[in-house]
Amino acid sequence: MNVKEYMASVGQQARAASRVIAAASTGDKNRALLATAEALDSARAELLAANAKDMQAGAERGLDSALLDRLELSPARIDAMIEGLRQVAALPDPCGEITDLSFRPSGIQVGKMRVPLGVIGIIYESRPNVTIDAASLCLKSGNATILRGGSEAYHSNQAIAACLRKGMLAAGLPATAVQIVETTDRAAVGEMITMPEYVDVIVPRGGKGLIERISNDARVPVIKHLDGICHVYIDDRADLRKAVAIAVNAKTHRYGVCNAMETLLVHADVAAKVLPELAQIYGEKGVELRGCEQTRAIIEAVAATEEDWHTEYLAPILSIRVVADMAAAMDHIDRYSSRHTESIITEDYTRARQFLAQVDSSSVMVNASTRFADGFEYGLGAEIGISTDKIHARGPVGLEGLTSQKYVVLGDGHIRQ
Repeated sequence: MNVKEYMASVGQQARAASRVIAAASTGDKNRALLATAEALDSARAELLAANAKDMQAGAERGLDSALLDRLELSPARIDAMIEGLRQVAALPDPCGEITDLSFRPSGIQVGKMRVPLGVIGIIYESRPNVTIDAASLCLKSGNATILRGGSEAYHSNQAIAACLRKGMLAAGLPATAVQIVETTDRAAVGEMITMPEYVDVIVPRGGKGLIERISNDARVPVIKHLDGICHVYIDDRADLRKAVAIAVNAKTHRYGVCNAMETLLVHADVAAKVLPELAQIYGEKGVELRGCEQTRAIIEAVAATEEDWHTEYLAPILSIRVVADMAAAMDHIDRYSSRHTESIITEDYTRARQFLAQVDSSSVMVNASTRFADGFEYGLGAEIGISTDKIHARGPVGLEGLTSQKYVVLGDGHIRQ
């Protein structure tokens, strides 16, 4: 297979299909989603058989248990994919919405209409359920999509692709609106991210290495985040009962996720009150603590290095720094944060407002765990990823983040004088 020619063909078909999908009615898009759900339900045996091939090949290749877990398609995960399709079908359709319509002195009306981005390329690793998540969100938002999953999930993704094709055709929509790259050649990724004539935006989902490569090499705009170095700051005016609960949840609810807290900042005036209790709980949960000099004067911890403040552990490890005040906490965040999620624990309204205004991250919270930085928790229904960029989408990217806006002008024979 000539990868360059193959990817150009995929891109051409996606571009042509994008015009059809952009014009599709909400009803047609929902019918495609629900028909895909039915196809998945009917193809359970085929899905599990295809996934068994991937699981066996993965074990033979020596994939670790965490990767194999993400790769596995269990009956419960198939149920979750089916339910996810039904949930996306139930979400409001953002396409065609007109907002901010107002009369101008000339008599024309000017507003903004929400429109699809066009063709979205999604590059991801391991988890075959991402195929359904990504395809459903792109379809509902009126976009064509090109999906390139990891080679380790090849058979699973192709089985899912067959269900997607059935769903699209059942609704009278072009099957080429959702294409899953059929080659495992890594050169396909290089082609996809350098085809601005066919692809409008790239969404990479996976490890930092993958996302860095895509970001560095792409000639197409990229929606992404590299790290989730999230901070919780316990202010001297915090309710310490709330502070303990939030600091424990933000770190220990799940370790290997981008919205887990990696650094805890504590005001010097309350450090001696709150750190011993936290250290005991973290110790019981097996969390390794790495602290600054002031932290280690209060609790037992490994000496934190400069590298620790820059590290997304994705593991039961936590860095702790005692700071003089909120300004010092915000200075630390400004220097080390990956601009993902930060939270302040305080009962001081003025400080909370100041923190919200001055901390420059995609999600900023008051008296809440960073674990809430999630599309479902934000009421988006689902998300395709989280963006720490400032242009276009920022934070969890749901249906609206997969659209843009264009100006619309309504007149009645108006001419400019």
